Amino acid sequence: MSLLAVFVLAGLGWWLVTSPLAPPEERFVEIQPGSGTLVIAGQLEESGVVRSRYAFVLAKLLRHGKLKAGEYRFTEAATPFEIYDRIARGDVFTIPVTIPEGSNLYDVAARLQAAHLFSAEEFLQTAQEQTALISDLDPGAASLEGYLFPDTYLFPRHITPEQALQKMVRRFRQAAKSVGLQPPTRSMVTLASLIERETPIAEERPLVASVFENRMEKGMPLMTDPSVIYGLELAGLWRGKIYASDLSLDTPYNTYKHVGLPPGPVSNPGLTSLKAAEHPAQSNYLYFVAASADPSGHSRFATTLDEHNRNVAVYRKAEKAATQSAEPPVVRSKKTSPAKARPKKHRRQAVR
Repeated sequence: MSLLAVFVLAGLGWWLVTSPLAPPEERFVEIQPGSGTLVIAGQLEESGVVRSRYAFVLAKLLRHGKLKAGEYRFTEAATPFEIYDRIARGDVFTIPVTIPEGSNLYDVAARLQAAHLFSAEEFLQTAQEQTALISDLDPGAASLEGYLFPDTYLFPRHITPEQALQKMVRRFRQAAKSVGLQPPTRSMVTLASLIERETPIAEERPLVASVFENRMEKGMPLMTDPSVIYGLELAGLWRGKIYASDLSLDTPYNTYKHVGLPPGPVSNPGLTSLKAAEHPAQSNYLYFVAASADPSGHSRFATTLDEHNRNVAVYRKAEKAATQSAEPPVVRSKKTSPAKARPKKHRRQAVR
């Protein structure tokens, strides 16, 4: 081969690996574990991501790295070198889904459906079928409620409900271990789920936990709306607001009618609420008016019903003033006698 031909071939090869190419449209290339360089190069060429599979092979030879499996998304012009670097980094395509603290199964299902991963119905059914994932933590669990840790997850496009649930339960186990939660965990997770839904203020959660612990010690009902709401959701009776008639409806989750904790978690608590359930504050409080959208920005705790009723009066005065100057806040009075201190109906507290 003449020296000129060598220079021509070298120049052509260099042009192929340094010249960018834009795919005709959005392309996804899924690289299976164990795929060889030639197989990957062929996939990229067939998808219109590189001009020639041999250009990618040359880039691999010059880079001397290792390619990583996964699904990759290509939308912009890139050189074989740049494409190789992406695959060597494992820069796979994922869909971010944020699960806020206090979300329940229905909320999680809705977010995953909105991300176009799978239907809410499919997720809910799988969450009831996959309780073996937490058999050591909660042997009698009816679903994975409470054990799906709130976080931002990066899911691949073709993830299954089973795989998504496994990932979320794995994160819960890590969080539970960090706060010293030991199996069986149902009572602690149930308590944490109530704490999570009662106040968005992290510093108040140990005090809320102490109110629940003190009431249970005295045999007093918890009288917590989030649990009532959850029972209504399970029964298909939730109307978006709590009505006075809902408080007399006999579901296992009605903590106005049944003493003690509800049968299981009513939401998926975050780390702060798990810590509060495991390490409640020491107090004599038996009542509180939840912060929610209280203009004061905090909950009001009390040891006696008279003190609590005074707190409710102050709370309602602040609520009335806020109503006159802005949109009505979403507010609730907690741990009260329905006849003495509860409005007739409330809005559901927003998932945080």
